[in-house]
Parts: sequence; C-alpha cells; structure tokens
Amino acid sequence: MRILQLVSCRGWSSDAYWAARMTRELERRGHAVTLVCLAGTEARVIDGVRREGVEPVTTLASGVRLMADARDLGRLRALLEETDVVHVHRGKEHWLVAVANRLISTPRPVVRTRHIALAVRPHAANRWLYRRATAFVVTVTEAIRRQYIASELVDADRIAALRGGADAERYRPLPRDPEVYRRLGGRPDHPLVGMIAGLRVMKGHAVVVDAAARLGARGVRPHFVFVGRGSMEAVVRNTIDRAGLGRQFNIGGFVDDLPAALAALDIVLYVPLESDGMSRVVFECLAAGRPLIASRVGVVPEVLADGEHAALVPAGDAEALADALARLVRDPAACARLGEAGQRLVGQRYSGARVAAALEARYTSLLAAGAA
Repeated sequence: MRILQLVSCRGWSSDAYWAARMTRELERRGHAVTLVCLAGTEARVIDGVRREGVEPVTTLASGVRLMADARDLGRLRALLEETDVVHVHRGKEHWLVAVANRLISTPRPVVRTRHIALAVRPHAANRWLYRRATAFVVTVTEAIRRQYIASELVDADRIAALRGGADAERYRPLPRDPEVYRRLGGRPDHPLVGMIAGLRVMKGHAVVVDAAARLGARGVRPHFVFVGRGSMEAVVRNTIDRAGLGRQFNIGGFVDDLPAALAALDIVLYVPLESDGMSRVVFECLAAGRPLIASRVGVVPEVLADGEHAALVPAGDAEALADALARLVRDPAACARLGEAGQRLVGQRYSGARVAAALEARYTSLLAAGAA
C-alpha cells in the first residue's frame, strides 16, 4: 500500500512519536509510507522522527491556514493522488486533508488517530468531519474510544482502540552499563528507582518525593532519579530540598539512550496524576523488562493487571506508592517476575509490530470496501 501520514505538531509529542513509530513499522511490513511534518520544526520534531528511523520526511508550509496558503492545499492534493490511504493525527491536518480530498476525482479513505483524552466537541462541523469525511478512527485508549461513541460522532464499527506501539527491537532487556548507572546516581548498596517523565506538574514528581519521605521513616531508603527536563525543574528541586532528601535524589535530565537508562534502573515509576493519552513510557518500560509501579490512570488499568504485569497504585496516593516500593525493594524475585511478565505482554499484544499489523488490516479492509 501507499500510505500518507500527516502530523502537524510544532514540538516532539506523543502524536509525532506514534506517527513516526507506525511509519517505521509499516515500512518494515513492506508498505511505502510518506510522513509529512510541519516545515520549520526540524530541531523540535523532524530530528525526533529521524531518530525513530524514518527518512526522508516531507514537509508542508502551513497545515492550518487553508485559504491563506493554497500551496499546501495543492501540494496535498497531488500527494493524495499518489496515495491509497491517508492517516492524520491532529485537527489541523485532518481539516486540510478533508478539503483536499474533495478536490480529487477519487477521494481516499481518511483515518484519524486521537492521542489525548480531551473529548471532541460534537458540533456541526465536527459531525461533518467525522461522519462524512473520515473513514475510520483510531484511539490510543479504550476510554477515548468510548468518548467518541458517547458523543455520537463515530459509530462503534468505525473506531478501534490500538494501545501500545513500543519498539520491541530497541526496548528489550539489556545488561546494565556501569557508566550510565553511575551517571544516573546508582549506588551498589541502594536500589535505583527511576521515573522517566517531563518535569511538569501532573507527572507526579511531588508524590514520589512524599513517598520517599514515608519510606525513610520506615528505614527504607532507595536512591531515586528523575530522568527528564521541563519547566518545573526548580520546583521539583525545591520539593526535594524541603523534604531533606537531597542526598537520595538525582535529576538526570535528558538522556540520549533511553534503553540504556532503563537497564540501569531496578524499579521504574509511572505515576501521573491524570491520564496523558498513549502513555508511551509504560510500554517501553515493560518492553525493556523493568519492574513497573504505575498509577491507575489512562491506559494502565486497561492493559495491566495488578501483581501480574506491574504494581498498580491510586494516582496521587503517596502512602500506597510507598507501600508498593517497600514491597518491591525487599523482593528482587517479585521484581524479576513482574519484569518478565511485562515484557511478554508487550511482545504478545502491544509492540509496534502488533499495532502496525492491526493498522494494516484496517487499511486493507477500507480499501476493499471502497471507503472514502
């Protein structure tokens, strides 16, 4: 198949990652995939796309100004003429494709992926966009799928939740690199507990600090590293200092080799206060065979069983997080068991190859049915 994917984000995000990941996986399955990004986003988006193994990348100038930038519309019309299926990821290019698709003699089936939990408003324009101009909708969680059905924007037979998408070839169990371990703050006499997330309010860093203080009162003192960067770094550092835990925490910043960073961790945390859509890091941690403690938000309760694939805790509950950490820190065998079960789960259901195979089947079905 000839597949056209468009993602118009201006910064590296779950949308861009998912589009790049599926482009690469579909190419591995023998399809010709063209990925279109926004011009001017080389450092913020396109470099990330290339890190996922996608080359070359096509760009459009606008992605939003339909009437002001006729060049984009004309360019997209030509791309559609050479495409079997078009897949969009954001509202900007969704509308652009919907218009361009009406300018060709045989409209192409349009597939939309929704990456965030914010409900789509069912106003008249969106009803036309989804019911008349879109052949199929993909969501990254079951909860988002249910939102669409409840809004009556999409019938149940035209929408599916495809969760996961981790690169199981890149994220796999690896031996620990002593230098990476040292750089992240690892100490031979303390387990290293890590959290990979942007330093933002809703990611749960303060909850982790609170849990660490509670553990310390019990005489349990693992070392912690926050891998990531963001606007709240000063606030996170201040929270650690006010708790008197500066010697127990390290801010690891951005890491180039995330699989190596995961291999350095004894336990991984995913504890946002609310759902952040596809929860990419959950599946990468599992694929890497790391024992995971995760908040019951978003995709987590949909795909993971407590005590079987991960230890699950209520979002924002520092005491429950401390309890889960205390159990795993003291039980290396349980950590190993969870890590192995999580890796198996990703391989069986949630790898990028599995998601791409499901997409391929859907594209084939749409083309066979003559959907547009």
